[in-house]
Amino acid sequence: MKIQQLKYICEVANHDLNVSATAESLFTSQPGVSKQIRMLEDELDVQIFQRNGKHLTEITPAGRIIIEMAAEILDKVKGVKRVADDFSNKRHGSLSIATTHTQARYVLPKIIQDFIKLYPDISLDMHQGTPVQISELASKGTVDFAIATEALELFDNLIMMPCYRWNRSVIVCHDHPLANETNLTLETLAEYPIVTYVFGFTGRSQLDHAFQKAGLSPKLVFTASDADVIKTYVKMNLGVGIVASMAYDPKIDSELVSIDASHLFEPSVTRIGFRRGTFLRAYMYEFIKLFAPHLTQDIIQQSMQTKTKQELEEIFNSIALPYY
Repeated sequence: MKIQQLKYICEVANHDLNVSATAESLFTSQPGVSKQIRMLEDELDVQIFQRNGKHLTEITPAGRIIIEMAAEILDKVKGVKRVADDFSNKRHGSLSIATTHTQARYVLPKIIQDFIKLYPDISLDMHQGTPVQISELASKGTVDFAIATEALELFDNLIMMPCYRWNRSVIVCHDHPLANETNLTLETLAEYPIVTYVFGFTGRSQLDHAFQKAGLSPKLVFTASDADVIKTYVKMNLGVGIVASMAYDPKIDSELVSIDASHLFEPSVTRIGFRRGTFLRAYMYEFIKLFAPHLTQDIIQQSMQTKTKQELEEIFNSIALPYY
């Protein structure tokens, strides 16, 4: 049994049993991947994948257990390398982050700027996507950290730690009837067409819940994952915008008026997390601390010792999260 073989079966599973795509991602040949998988199955005397001719069609029950164990082994191998690097090469390495547009555009620039000043030789890589995509990348170990608000609870192998609370603002053009509104209500908002985030993005579930609880059905005329896109369509008078308050900059967005809507919606919580079993290098702890100062190394290590989400939440029950 070789580490390479374990890596191949995990990658095939991650690529939906597409051996060709797996080979391409690993910079090797399709026959080579297939041969190594066959050799591993022969050695273990068990089928990991069901086949239809040359095509893999399904992971066997035994295969699911083996792939899960193989992923844990590969994490341990990666951890061994990180331990060695942390002692021999403290200020060199890489850090990959998966996050949404809102975090990448409005929250992370200052954090990353400060981090690069501290660790100029660390290579940073940022992936943007939907919250589900972000969580999946972290769950598979493709990235080191996931930063998002939605969908992070879908993956049990992630340790997700709360960073800050935030709420929403309504944005309109200066000549809009709501521009001078001082007593904004959900009923008033529901009278106008609304432009906001796609469902599953940037706390959208809290927004929907508020309207449903009030028995209102607002008309959503346009949704997008990008706050800058939402603002563009608000400027075209397509509708009233509802965005994360952090996405409004009075200097950059001078064509728009922002109206605080935090009294209308429950606050959302942005979290940062990583895959269970991950060894965090010193600079990784530093990045988390820059992003969320209350997440000290001691608290992070306590979180890593938890077995369930309930145990994890108990650690943060007594911590008052800041508002962004």
